[in-house]
Amino acid sequence: MEKGMKDIKQLSERELDRIIEMAWEDRTPFEAILFQFGLPEKEVIKLMRGNLKESSFKRWRRRVNSGVSQKHLKKRNPDIKRFKCSRQSAISGNKISKR
Repeated sequence: MEKGMKDIKQLSERELDRIIEMAWEDRTPFEAILFQFGLPEKEVIKLMRGNLKESSFKRWRRRVNSGVSQKHLKKRNPDIKRFKCSRQSAISGNKISKR
């Protein structure tokens, strides 16, 4: 495993919940999850596969790959310059929102 990358098994229940929430949000790119938790896209997909019902995982993957989602920075509108919703800092304990 590369330096700075976390193993899924090392994550707390709270971290797992937050990663799943971030992965489910269309506007949160995989790069934000990598930045905050050290998990690359491939590991996020594994985490989602292992923690969602099969039908929910398939629906999520279809949405992420459909072009509707903005999960990949290269595919998203260049006018979007943030990782999170502008209202998120008021409702989240996430490290990125504290900056």
